[in-house]
Amino acid sequence: AAMNRKRLQQLTDSLGRSAKHFNKSEVECLIKLYDTLVAESKNRFAAVGFDRNMFRVTLHRAFGMTDDMIMDGVFRTFDRDNNGYISVVEWVEGLSVFLRGTLEERIKYCFEVYDLNGDGYISREEMFRMLNNSLLKQPAEEDPDEGIKDLVDIALKKMDYDHDGKLSLMDFEKAVRDENLLLEAFGPCLPDIK
Repeated sequence: AAMNRKRLQQLTDSLGRSAKHFNKSEVECLIKLYDTLVAESKNRFAAVGFDRNMFRVTLHRAFGMTDDMIMDGVFRTFDRDNNGYISVVEWVEGLSVFLRGTLEERIKYCFEVYDLNGDGYISREEMFRMLNNSLLKQPAEEDPDEGIKDLVDIALKKMDYDHDGKLSLMDFEKAVRDENLLLEAFGPCLPDIK
């Protein structure tokens, strides 16, 4: 069901404040897009928002994302209340950071995507899983896992400032501020310039 004008206006006003990187008309467009996507998903939970699958389809269609592990991470960062659905508010506020976030916001966002178990650290195992997942496998004699272990060691050497064998948000932030290219070190989780 299309949202009534008054409700749309209220939502646009409040999201205009909380999703600070969009102007009102952009917020309104995103709300309408959300409604369209939810209607398209024909999901019986559509009233709550859209689920992980619909979200994945959207990430894939709109931003060319293909990595399931990363898309799940993106879903987790959008799904603030952890109910398994993206509400319209989570959608607009999430996109505000995803599309136009400040470096600060994007650092926090990428860190959350990479912190697979949500414990506040990116562990050696998490790095290994993400890199193993995103790198092309070369048919070679040597054990491909070795190369990935080496990459994880290099990442830790470069980014683990307090030398505790894992990355805290502070480590990650410091590393990215020194070298911006490290922002998506463990897999593409932000849209490209297009």
